[in-house]
Amino acid sequence: MDFPIIRERGQNEIFCGLTSIIWLHRKIQDAFFLVVGSRTCAHLMQSAAGVMIFAEPRFGTALIEERDLAGLADANEELDRVVARLLERRPDIRMLFLVGSCPSEVIKLDLQRAAARLSQAHAPRVRVLSYTGSGLETGFTQGEDQCLISLVPELPADTGSAPSLLVVGSLADIVEDQFTRLFRAMGIEDVRFLPARKADALPAVGPGTRFLLAQPFLGGTARALEERGARRLEAPFPLGVEGTTAWLRAAAAAFGVDEPRFHEVTAPAVERARAAVERTCEPLNERRIFFFPDSQMEIPLARFLRQEAGMELVEVGTPYLHREHMAPELAQLPADTVLSEGQDVDRQLDRCREAHPDLVVCGLGLANPLEAEGMTTKWSIELVFTPVQGYDQAADLAELFARPLIRRAKLRV
Repeated sequence: MDFPIIRERGQNEIFCGLTSIIWLHRKIQDAFFLVVGSRTCAHLMQSAAGVMIFAEPRFGTALIEERDLAGLADANEELDRVVARLLERRPDIRMLFLVGSCPSEVIKLDLQRAAARLSQAHAPRVRVLSYTGSGLETGFTQGEDQCLISLVPELPADTGSAPSLLVVGSLADIVEDQFTRLFRAMGIEDVRFLPARKADALPAVGPGTRFLLAQPFLGGTARALEERGARRLEAPFPLGVEGTTAWLRAAAAAFGVDEPRFHEVTAPAVERARAAVERTCEPLNERRIFFFPDSQMEIPLARFLRQEAGMELVEVGTPYLHREHMAPELAQLPADTVLSEGQDVDRQLDRCREAHPDLVVCGLGLANPLEAEGMTTKWSIELVFTPVQGYDQAADLAELFARPLIRRAKLRV
């Protein structure tokens, strides 16, 4: 469907790509993410992660000081010392990511070359890779895309003739296990995930690889996999009952699973999920929702809320619209849906205030001011941190949107 799109280029309100480390470091269990940045970067990471009491986090910041910015110190020598101390202290690390930030971009520190040097120095125990999480170049979910792009060249080559399925995008372990059981019940046995849970379990990829995107913000990763010979399966994203069913059906069709078997495997989960969503969605029905662009999850979320929760879409903003990847989602949106790509935050705030929707999905920087104006908001970052994909999480996804409306109603009593 050819939607008219409001394209905006102006001031934007969004976290930088460093934020993605908060979920990536939990997913790759023996990796460490070393941000090469300033104290501001360190404070951001601490604030985003919260206080971790029971476990030592697998991320940190190699601080760029004033001497580094002034060119009075050799930043590469400093980095080598920091990495050596880190690996000595944390012998459990098997993969180390050097993550670029705005300060490292400013002083033109070549982290790709540094990663190659350090990887050679610490081989074979530790593999060192690099990617940019700089707010100059990436939004907060694009940090994961950059991380996975850096992993693709490291994936072993799959030279076999048998097809394999690769699920691309960080998923909570419980969601990954649920999908694995469903695929295997259909007869799809060779299922792999990127990123893998362990550094030595990277999935092989080749011409026989068919991949499904589990997250909508991985355009660069998809392109890199296609350059390795893999083929993307076109599907909506696995949000809600209908999205999950269509996503699974795309894999079933590619691997020759007939419709009776597909129905037999999915029907019990579909029935449970629909009943749970129906119980949860009552506060959402016929409520009006406005999405500010933040995570690139906005269009699949809008499809779910319109299709399964009965919400009315005032405006659906997204930082970047990948028409090819979003085609199955766009096909299910109403023809009069207002879409916006990019951001001019003042103009969007004006449109939001004029419409005065029941619920606004936005970043933390906009939520408190809008709440002060009497609007009800939902933090978009929570939708990335929380397991929301798949049948068993469909009601949880609906509840994330229902909860602020229920809270607002109680406060008015």
